[in-house]
Amino acid sequence: MKFAEIEQSEGYLVEAHGPGWVRIRGQHYTQGLILTPAEIVSPWGPTCAQELNPEHLLDLVRFAPELILFGMGQRSALLDPRLQALFIDRRIGIEWMTTAAACRTYNILLSEGRRVVAGLIID
Repeated sequence: MKFAEIEQSEGYLVEAHGPGWVRIRGQHYTQGLILTPAEIVSPWGPTCAQELNPEHLLDLVRFAPELILFGMGQRSALLDPRLQALFIDRRIGIEWMTTAAACRTYNILLSEGRRVVAGLIID
């Protein structure tokens, strides 16, 4: 899916996505990544939601977000409650969804000026 009217001055935005890839500033990413308004960390993380562990999550916390989005691949999965506790204790909001939904939501929240970080599993 391609997005229209993306304003690059706001930070790194997802321009398009599809099964097995996302495009940011003209570059295609085919491995998991962390996306922030100012930085892209790639490769990052697990290859599927079942491999997600506390170390992967702590990679996201270091960006001091108010909200973290997890793109869990092509299918949404529930996050282990023990992993969720890492965020509750730090007062960081957390949402998990498909990677496609996380890409769309990330762009919207960034345009609102929110401190958002996305951890995207690309499958």
